[in-house]
Amino acid sequence: MKKILEVNHLSKSYGYRSNKVQVLNNISFSVDQGEFVGIMGPSGAGKSTLLNTISTITLPTTGTVRIDNQDILKMRDNQISDFRRKELGFIFQNFNLMETLNVKDNILLPLAVDRMPIAEMEERLTHVANVLGIEQLLTTYPSMISVGQKQRVAAARALVTKPKIIFADEPTGSLDSKSAAELLQYMTNMNVQDDATIMMVTHDPYTASYCNRILFIKDGVIFSEVVRQGSRRDFFNQVIDMQATIGGGGRANDF
Repeated sequence: MKKILEVNHLSKSYGYRSNKVQVLNNISFSVDQGEFVGIMGPSGAGKSTLLNTISTITLPTTGTVRIDNQDILKMRDNQISDFRRKELGFIFQNFNLMETLNVKDNILLPLAVDRMPIAEMEERLTHVANVLGIEQLLTTYPSMISVGQKQRVAAARALVTKPKIIFADEPTGSLDSKSAAELLQYMTNMNVQDDATIMMVTHDPYTASYCNRILFIKDGVIFSEVVRQGSRRDFFNQVIDMQATIGGGGRANDF
């Protein structure tokens, strides 16, 4: 399998000298194209810091990050900005939709910025709307749709650019259990139908059970990993067991 992400000896600290706080410490791992990888760990373990660092939002203190064999740490600021917009997709807990644009225009915004031909934009829109089940919402505005639907629109916007990798930070955090399950199933569709590579931070074992592999972080290092081999229920139980080992458990009764 092609390695889409390679992280080597990554460390991140804040402050100086006596006030220095080490958040990530010498982390190395890789992600293959088409994987759905979760990042879990106790509160304060460094999950979101890791996601932000490998997704170009913040820079590491030391180490290297290569996405599709490109060293993002050697890019200039304007290059990183272009790379982030064109090659990476983001799904955040707070959606970041523009209330003055309808659903269609929210999804197409990153393509419009790059002045993509209208015919190709429409083709991509039709595809992602179908994958995420939002065909009937395209002419509506964010204020007119549910929270779960907003998150699916945000996922469509992330997918429409055909990114090398999609980064999701607690994407189900603001959703009820039914909306969360629907979003996770649609994210699975993205992963399977489009071979989308997804890295997702979550504290919830039910959410994590949709992944193919989980990296568990504790005290800024990778403590362990769990790879899904059987059913999702079996994987869920593996995640629960590992959470009990390292601390920071989530809901345990969703199944």
